[in-house]
Amino acid sequence: MEPGLRWRRSCRPPVSAFLRDPGSGRVYKRGKLIGKGAFSRCYKLTDMSTSAVFALKVVPHGGAGAGRLHPRGKVEREVALHSRLRHRNIVAFHGHFADRDHVYMLLEYCSRQSLAHVLEARQTLTEPEVRYYMRGLVSGLRYLHQLRIVHRDLKLSNFFLNKNMEVKIGDLGLAARVGPGGRCHRVLCGTPNFLAPEVVSRNGHSCQSDIWALGCIMYMVLTGAPPFVAAPLSEMYQNIRDGRYPEPAHLSPNARRLIARLLAPNPAERPSLDHLLQDDFFTQGFTPDRLPPHSCHSPPIFAIPQPLGRLFRKVGQLLLNQCRPPCPFTPDEASGPGEDGSEPDSMGCSGTSVSEREAPCPEVPINLLTQVNLRSDPAGPEGSLRQEVEVAIRKLQLCLKPGPPGGGPAHAHPACQPQPMPVALPGVPVSLAAALQ
Repeated sequence: MEPGLRWRRSCRPPVSAFLRDPGSGRVYKRGKLIGKGAFSRCYKLTDMSTSAVFALKVVPHGGAGAGRLHPRGKVEREVALHSRLRHRNIVAFHGHFADRDHVYMLLEYCSRQSLAHVLEARQTLTEPEVRYYMRGLVSGLRYLHQLRIVHRDLKLSNFFLNKNMEVKIGDLGLAARVGPGGRCHRVLCGTPNFLAPEVVSRNGHSCQSDIWALGCIMYMVLTGAPPFVAAPLSEMYQNIRDGRYPEPAHLSPNARRLIARLLAPNPAERPSLDHLLQDDFFTQGFTPDRLPPHSCHSPPIFAIPQPLGRLFRKVGQLLLNQCRPPCPFTPDEASGPGEDGSEPDSMGCSGTSVSEREAPCPEVPINLLTQVNLRSDPAGPEGSLRQEVEVAIRKLQLCLKPGPPGGGPAHAHPACQPQPMPVALPGVPVSLAAALQ
């Protein structure tokens, strides 16, 4: 660090413990430091009258004018741009004010910190988590690009998580509107590891430059390291121009293919945001609806998705009707043990003829696959539940395969048609999971 720059930073005026917005008259209490950058710092802030909590971004007047990346008026442009944005995946802007020493921006407080903190604690993330975060980032980025705004500094420390684990794009200090040609000024700004080839070559940022950064981010959270890193900056920039990075062989083929598409040196070959979520990485993989808070420091355990649970129940109903003699019973009788403690399977058959029950009846409820915990008794008698379970699993395996044996036309019930399934199903018994693979 240059001595002059170190002196300027050490001589920054302190931020008061209590701040008053001269426009609204509200008084705020400054809390702990929650983040800092080259020219700004971020604190937790509490409204003394409402107890509402915000994130306070503080930019010194002198620091904003002295830095090469913060020319005069830069903070004002950031305020003008950010204050007009309204999107669930963009950090909300709640107001701003200034005093003699600083400019203050009141932002949405994200209590789970950033994805940089998550990766520091976790080292790598699972592919379902990456799909979850990428969906939120693509949604927020699409909103920015529709407004012709390029972020220009997408990185993990600028992706924040609120208490509900929703991802938010923040820190728009380098964001800019693209010109008529679809590009910003030809300035080299941003984080070096995430710069796109066209930026390194001084051709200017574009919306496709942000998509390149998404590829770097996806690579980093799955492998634990950025794709482009080298001691001499010139060597790293040459690798970026060539799109040359270490092949992450341990990732799934779909993940590797999507990373390669995002990190295409030619911007025209990168997928648009509208087509990104149609990639096989998203369409052929499980994406959770939400993530538990503990996934900030430990891998989450994903429960069986509800549509797959319904598939198991529906297919199980059809299969067990074929595994045992027809035996009509009522939904009340089949839902569980009766008041006298008898099991539904011990019910006697009525006088309904076999011809009336030849076709599978999806409405007949059963208990076999609805519990998602198939247990068998090796010492059970002949014709016991163990044998029915094994037969049901074998038939369920056939129903879930892409086609019937022999490659002939499929005649299975619609419920037995192949459905997309996650590769790993924690919570599903090993016997059933093995049969379904």
